Amino acid sequence: MARQNRSEVVDATQNVLIRSLLGAVLALPYATRVRLMGRLATTVIAPAAGWRRRIRENLAHACPDLSASEVERLVRAVPDNVGRTLIEIYSGGEFKRHVAGTPLEGPGVETLHTARAEGRPVALVTAHMGNFDALRAILFSEGYEVAGLYREMNNPRFNDHYVKALSEIGTPLFPTKREGVAQFVRHLARGGIIGILTDVYNRKGAETTFFGKSAPTSTAACHWAVKHGAVVIPCYGLRQPDGLSFRLVMEDPVPHGDPVEMTQEINDRLEAVVRENMDQWFWIHRRWKPERKRKRR
Repeated sequence: MARQNRSEVVDATQNVLIRSLLGAVLALPYATRVRLMGRLATTVIAPAAGWRRRIRENLAHACPDLSASEVERLVRAVPDNVGRTLIEIYSGGEFKRHVAGTPLEGPGVETLHTARAEGRPVALVTAHMGNFDALRAILFSEGYEVAGLYREMNNPRFNDHYVKALSEIGTPLFPTKREGVAQFVRHLARGGIIGILTDVYNRKGAETTFFGKSAPTSTAACHWAVKHGAVVIPCYGLRQPDGLSFRLVMEDPVPHGDPVEMTQEINDRLEAVVRENMDQWFWIHRRWKPERKRKRR
């Protein structure tokens, strides 16, 4: 019981600190808050949370030929994008108004329109790149209901207001629990649109690669697409040089076939986009986990 109480105290304390920081930043004008949160993530949160070390480790593993100066640039630029993305999500209606009118571009746009006109389901596959919620906001504004999956935070107090913030951009949203995933797939099977981030390590995933390194990846999205006849469209919300606006890119659909081969194509396409926008991908998370591969061997 004492251990449980300590956990509750820690959760409550963390939540108060986070809410206080977010509340103070949200009181500022939109552009100011986005820039400030980027700076705070770079100078305060990143060193305290160990992000800088993780970014260096991932870059050394995936891109060993990068120059030292480029690595140090990314150590600062990556947290900046993360901080901006977080406060944009929490800005809700202001964020949606800010990105309103941003055009969708790329060959996948016509594919999306055609699929919806035919009542065919669509799987939008994306990544922790720029800010996907900019794309989600525009799709909702154009009448497209995009169902999303979210991973629940370990701190339930923080999770409550985080999910509320995501919901302001659009619903339905489903947790990555068994019933939540089942509802998510039913939404697709009924001819709906789903948006899913595929660039995460999956212990039971297929032996695919990313940046030429082993990166086990779930093939679930491609399995669902093949089973339910859904169009698979890779798409990205890429941050523009001003740090506030976005390019909303929808690529050619991934042809149906073997789900593992489809997943590898999604990884390869994402890699190409990341190489052109290195500071916008989430180099903080543990995408490869090479130590686990060594242990399996």
